Amino acid sequence: MQTYRLFQQLKASSLNENSSVCPPNATICNGTSCVLPEDNFNKILNTVLSTVLTILLAMVMFSMGCNVVLKNFLSHIKRPWGIFVGFLCQFGIMPLTGFVLSLAFDVLPIQAVVVLIMGCCPGGTASNIIAYWVDGDMDLSISMTTCSTLLAMGMMPLCLFLYTKMWTAADSIVLPYDSIGISLVALVVPVSFGMYVNHKWPHKAKLILKIGSIAGAILIVLIAVVAGILYKGSWIISPKLWIIGTIFPAAGYSLGFLLARIAGLAWNRCRTVALETGMQNTQLCTTIVQLSFTPEQLELMFTFPLLYSIFQIAFALIILAGYRVYKRCQDKAKTDDVTTEEEAKSKSSSSHGAINGGFVSNETK
Repeated sequence: MQTYRLFQQLKASSLNENSSVCPPNATICNGTSCVLPEDNFNKILNTVLSTVLTILLAMVMFSMGCNVVLKNFLSHIKRPWGIFVGFLCQFGIMPLTGFVLSLAFDVLPIQAVVVLIMGCCPGGTASNIIAYWVDGDMDLSISMTTCSTLLAMGMMPLCLFLYTKMWTAADSIVLPYDSIGISLVALVVPVSFGMYVNHKWPHKAKLILKIGSIAGAILIVLIAVVAGILYKGSWIISPKLWIIGTIFPAAGYSLGFLLARIAGLAWNRCRTVALETGMQNTQLCTTIVQLSFTPEQLELMFTFPLLYSIFQIAFALIILAGYRVYKRCQDKAKTDDVTTEEEAKSKSSSSHGAINGGFVSNETK
């Protein structure tokens, strides 16, 4: 009875926070937030697109593997300082940041839980694609994503137990270990094939990498568009979650970069760690939320993983654009320096020639 009353209070609080009206065909609607019923079109679209996106993602990760050198990859495993820094960021900074944001904005308990679930998720594969475009350490990026996904089997239950117990019972959250395992296999298998191709046919691997990096950029945009189509009826949520969804990934990128720099990592590895920290496996978060909560609870939290996904991509693209501008300025400065040196040498040789040209030998007099 006490749990029921608490839920009714949460529902009433949600009513006060929102003023929009749901569509008339919503399955869950209190005049504030809604979840539209799944029609046949959505089911078919979801199945088809999930299959296509899975195949595309495997191909992209195969191409990313073509940029990984087995020797360098194993060196990160043997001397895992970079991986350890990434581990601290992934399962230290992100859950703590989610906890602080939930307290700071005083969100509803059920909303705080979804923020914390997102913070406890391992890194997503999109970070590998962006890391390539910002000239990051691909060997470190792949090894960090692999290790964080593997360690999530134990670290996610531990982090959720520590951070969510003030809002909900830890055993009420269902962790889909099969989904984590599938994510791990979907990452390791294509990357392993890519590493083999890079070892046997390095010239072909470079061509595959260029094609795959472009396909990866398209895939990131496609996933965002598809998610918007499939979940178009679940966008009316608390403004506080919008703010957290904006701050959370930005904080992950910034704090990840800062910790990596304090740890003494090279600049390209700092960029890699930052991306691995801020980019979370939002698909896994969505799966956990759907398995763990009732439809009535989902109306208050369901869209947050999608919201986080959009903002993490948006900030990643801003980072990419900023790096490209910086790199272009650096290249231009180097070109100007080389040109200045060449001009100086040219002037020096010209003046030397002029002096020699004015010399008259005594033999010719």
